Amino acid sequence: MAGVGSRSELLNVLGEVKARVQDKLGIVDFPMPQFILIGKQSVGKSRLIEALAGETFNFISGTLGSRRPTVLEFRHNATEKASRWYVRDRKTLQWNEHPISTVMQLVGDAHEELGETVSNEPICVRIQSPNCVDMQMVDLPGFRDFALDSSKQDLCNRIEELVKSFMRDPRNVMLCVEQCGDAATMATLSKCRELDRDFRRTILVRTKLDKYLPDLTPENVNNWVDGFGDLPGKLVRFALTLPHWPDGTPCPKNFAMLREACNQSDTERMREKQLRPQLLGTIGFKSFAVFMEKKVEHMFTDAITPVLDNLKDLKAKSGAREHSLVTEFEETDPHRILHTTRDCGTSFASALKEVMEGKINVTSGRMTLKNELRAFHEHHQKLGPDHFVMLPSEDFCGLDDYLDYLVNDSRIGAADVEVNGGAQFRRVMAEVEIFLRFSEIAVETKKRDVIQARGVSMSSLTWRDVVVKLLSNEAHLPLQRRVQYVGERIKWFFQIQKEAVIDFMSSLEGSPSAAMYPTTLWKHAKLIRQNEMIKHLVFSTYDQACARQLNQFIELFENMLTSTFANPWVFLKGATHGAYADDTDATLPSIDDTKERIPKEIQSRSGIETTLSKWLLDIPTEAHQIDEAVDKVQMLVLKTYSFIRSQVCDQVELFAESFFKLPMLRRLEEDMNRMGLSEQDKTNYQARRSRLEGDVKKVRENLTEVEDCIARLQAFKLKTNAQRGTF
Repeated sequence: MAGVGSRSELLNVLGEVKARVQDKLGIVDFPMPQFILIGKQSVGKSRLIEALAGETFNFISGTLGSRRPTVLEFRHNATEKASRWYVRDRKTLQWNEHPISTVMQLVGDAHEELGETVSNEPICVRIQSPNCVDMQMVDLPGFRDFALDSSKQDLCNRIEELVKSFMRDPRNVMLCVEQCGDAATMATLSKCRELDRDFRRTILVRTKLDKYLPDLTPENVNNWVDGFGDLPGKLVRFALTLPHWPDGTPCPKNFAMLREACNQSDTERMREKQLRPQLLGTIGFKSFAVFMEKKVEHMFTDAITPVLDNLKDLKAKSGAREHSLVTEFEETDPHRILHTTRDCGTSFASALKEVMEGKINVTSGRMTLKNELRAFHEHHQKLGPDHFVMLPSEDFCGLDDYLDYLVNDSRIGAADVEVNGGAQFRRVMAEVEIFLRFSEIAVETKKRDVIQARGVSMSSLTWRDVVVKLLSNEAHLPLQRRVQYVGERIKWFFQIQKEAVIDFMSSLEGSPSAAMYPTTLWKHAKLIRQNEMIKHLVFSTYDQACARQLNQFIELFENMLTSTFANPWVFLKGATHGAYADDTDATLPSIDDTKERIPKEIQSRSGIETTLSKWLLDIPTEAHQIDEAVDKVQMLVLKTYSFIRSQVCDQVELFAESFFKLPMLRRLEEDMNRMGLSEQDKTNYQARRSRLEGDVKKVRENLTEVEDCIARLQAFKLKTNAQRGTF
């Protein structure tokens, strides 16, 4: 079968590009069209492949048949005296020439090694011959109608799913092989219709035409070719007879001559039966082969542009990859590595401040309140915390109950909105304030406790001292355990901002706002992402800073609580406020005005201290009134605790800002600049640098491959356009 000269060159060019891209670069998803051969067993698929190859052969696939794709590349070469067969080694990915008997054995072994399983990994075969057609196809395992047992049925199902996975690919053109017969009963064609409703990717090949020729007459031949209305008009279809001879006997003569004889017989007999001339183009192997060669040429010519676009995109990505690897290699020079690591950490610390201020384009780590609290609980359940409570009250059945309260009862702001950074911190503050307000004195103050606390001393104990003693003994721990929860929530919040910070740093590259920040931010983000050692050191230092601030936050808060419960009256002392007339001029006060103001402010100090003092005076001191005294002391303890709790909750955000956030943000850069490298870190860096050297070499080789492929395709495209006279 003669081939068009440029067609073989086109197939060779695109085949080479595809092999280099897929084999050497490992890129599987490539915009290259291909034909897939599908059909049931024993419908003539193998004989159709032999007809396309121009010679007989028999793939030995065992008793279970084929179980993986077989990629067949046919290359017409008129100068060859005999066919040459090649198989691509699945390990080295190199093409090796073999005798046809060895090729058959290698293909059979590739199927047999699968046992009763299937694989989408193909076995690739190439044939160069003066008798074959210029094209490439994938021979897929045949559909099976019958299975002897459950294991065989399972194999049938796996084969069908494998074949359909190829059929679903919109780049694949389906060669649907069916026996000539009633078009309404063609099962494989029905499967094609399911995935290609308009038959744009389907070509129907009806085999064994000679068996039905005796039943055809001038009256029905045209309707039969059209499928008696059961075949869509848009469906490309062919009917043909392939060479055949009795089973168990050798091919009686040259296969190519038999193929030509069958083709001539098909066309002559259909012409005798007065088939319309326009339908004669769908009869015989030669019509099918000519159509396929033209189809191949059109498909692959159309594929040049998307392949080039894909390669250019791959070149851009490879170039960017090379630049980032070279930058990292230079930055990880042994003499600069510590300085580079510290610079990355400093950039991370400065970017954290920006994220805390709120950045709209940073999407990493965004969470709703529900997702945030669930992740926090999962994190601490793995650690097994016992030093703080995870729910604000034992009355909550679980986390979902608490979340329902926050969202529906407390109506906490932005609960259902996914946020990160500063907005998330504000929401954390709202949640922990509610959590703290659930704090209650753990046990009821009993009569015995009040009497025991009063005791006897050298100087008389007042009820004021008794209240302080009871508060210190019973009220300190519940609030302290909830303060620990507040600290852990803030610490965890900062720990989960890592990806948001890196996302912000990376987003600056090429963005309009990049000029507002140092260019080192996005460069250092690349280093942190690519270099696991730098990432580990920066994140470890960050986590250590979070842990340190947690300890300081807890220590300072506990010191404040200890002082508060030691002398609650000072903590609860009311605030002073000035009394200025609304029409006071906006002028600075004189020294005389200030001297006059200060006594008035002190005298007008308002608060609950006066109220508590009055309640203290109401407590009887006589022994026979001890029951009444106990009741009033119990009431005063609860009231005082509620006042302290309210004051603490009102100011929890201030405490969090002062004891955690601000020190964290101010000292983080200093922490990053104090990072050091252990001997193990230096060893790991050296190993990373060695790998980088290999990665740089590999990506440069890949870039060269891509550039060569682009040059080859562009040269072929120019040559083709020149021959056609178009540019």
